[in-house]
Amino acid sequence: MTTLPATDHRNYNRFLLLVAGLGGLLYGVDVGIIASALPYLEATSGLNAGQLSFIVAAVLLGSVISTLFAGTLADAMGRKNLMALSGVLFVVSIPMIALSHGYGALVLGRLLQGVSAGLIGVVIPLYLAECLSKDDRGKGTGIFQWLLTLGIVIAAAIGIYFSYRVDQVSKLGDAAQLLAFKDTAWRSIFWVSLPPGVLFVIGSFLVAESPRWLHRRGKIDAARAALLRSRTAEQAELELQEMATTAAAEQTGASAGATRESLLHRKYVIPFILACVILACNQATGVNSIIGYNTTILLQSGLSDVAAHWGYLILTSVNFLVTMAGVALVDRKGRKFLLTLGSAGIIASLLVVGVLFHRTEKLRVDAGAAVQALVTPEQRATLSFNPATADKLVATAGDAGRALAGRPTTLVVIYSYGDFRAATTVVRSDDATAKPVEITRESCLPPNKVVAFFSNPFADLAAARTAPLKIENALVTPVPSERNGWLTAVFIFAFMACFAVGPGVCVWLALSELMPTRIRSNGMSIALLINQAVSTGIAAVFLPTVGRYGYSTMFFAFAGCTVVYFVTAAFFLPETKGRTLEEIEEHFARGSAKN
Repeated sequence: MTTLPATDHRNYNRFLLLVAGLGGLLYGVDVGIIASALPYLEATSGLNAGQLSFIVAAVLLGSVISTLFAGTLADAMGRKNLMALSGVLFVVSIPMIALSHGYGALVLGRLLQGVSAGLIGVVIPLYLAECLSKDDRGKGTGIFQWLLTLGIVIAAAIGIYFSYRVDQVSKLGDAAQLLAFKDTAWRSIFWVSLPPGVLFVIGSFLVAESPRWLHRRGKIDAARAALLRSRTAEQAELELQEMATTAAAEQTGASAGATRESLLHRKYVIPFILACVILACNQATGVNSIIGYNTTILLQSGLSDVAAHWGYLILTSVNFLVTMAGVALVDRKGRKFLLTLGSAGIIASLLVVGVLFHRTEKLRVDAGAAVQALVTPEQRATLSFNPATADKLVATAGDAGRALAGRPTTLVVIYSYGDFRAATTVVRSDDATAKPVEITRESCLPPNKVVAFFSNPFADLAAARTAPLKIENALVTPVPSERNGWLTAVFIFAFMACFAVGPGVCVWLALSELMPTRIRSNGMSIALLINQAVSTGIAAVFLPTVGRYGYSTMFFAFAGCTVVYFVTAAFFLPETKGRTLEEIEEHFARGSAKN
């Protein structure tokens, strides 16, 4: 039996981490690239708002579809082959999008990107958990998350670069040249994301297959060879013995007439539920909504438009930088410690932000009736929100409204057509450059039934297309002080730091480490699907809740959900640091409550 020198083990582990990290980078690029390309695509493609919305949402649709089958594919094809397939799908999607001259090709390319992202989200954490040693597993999965955040940052940086280029061309004063360059810009943004995909595909063919997948297929020698690329002979033989013991126990149960093991078996139920709770709670912290609506949130808290955009840049930078700290700590301090610390910090940060918003929101008034009166027969409404208009609106709200007269205020309108709701962007009465608030059916309704289903599965799209415009709320809120805005921003940054150091890094580990090998791939698919379902549900209720009850209520609700996260991490989650996957499985098989 040939063993590699220790330096070769280290080099191979670094290479494996690099390949898996490229997968995380692709996942982040999948998520973030469209935001950079969309303004130029919108200006040059001739697509309507509904078609553009579906192009944006196609990644989510593709991801949900592939997540359903990722576990089954990982078992059938092997982890390595599925990684390569996910990379190939991403690589194929880039020229399909960048060379497209029609709606169909764009949608298909974006769907392929979503399918790629869904596969990567399952197979990379699964592969890392099964390939890395117990001492490197946390670091490896943390690097996946870190490079995922880097992918989002890179996508934003690419967009900033081309925005400067577009600005330079616009100064030439040639409209035709500007239009042509915008067309080149959005295509180039996608082309730039191609090299990492090609490198990921090449790397996927060069790494070894998962030794645990090989062992379950009866390929013992291949499993040993895969282990020897990253471990000493003694470590490899020890892990092979543990795999053999686990397989023998399963075979004994089967030969004794036991029912074929499934997710409902007792020794699988607890780790499966723990993984699902952690994945659900990860979204229930509100992280996606806080990131997605960050600029709006900071505007409402008292910051100017420029300061709010700087706040968003700081937020994404905090996420990226603190994730690095989480990667460094996860194998030293452990998953349980970081999840407990992170969730506790999230609760404290959310409560403070909720209190800061409540101080202002208790003074706001609803001028919905006055805005409803502005609706035209075509079921549209346009409103220029300046100091004079603001005073007219608040005057309709009685004494509470008159108390706001003469003060800078913000306006956000929550409106609906049938079963679908939307909200305008926040505008301030003291912003002389703000565009008029425009409320249209196109800005509210999904473009087709597929997007409508993911927006609201119980809504009637056909009825909404003819339903009248209903102004549910027109919320006028006094603008807090700039000091209040920055104080709110600081605690939102604290929320992001706590999330990044704990849940952001550890969620992928929880997903891959807790469940036994027999059910790990399919269990991960189900848990990740629950994660996406919770994210979609929060997105559906966020705007109506904020509109009716305020940001404070939403932040308090997020804090309450995170309490469940904290209790689960502190009292029910076993520490998996320094344990092999077989040792973790044995822990649950014994039903031990000790960590």
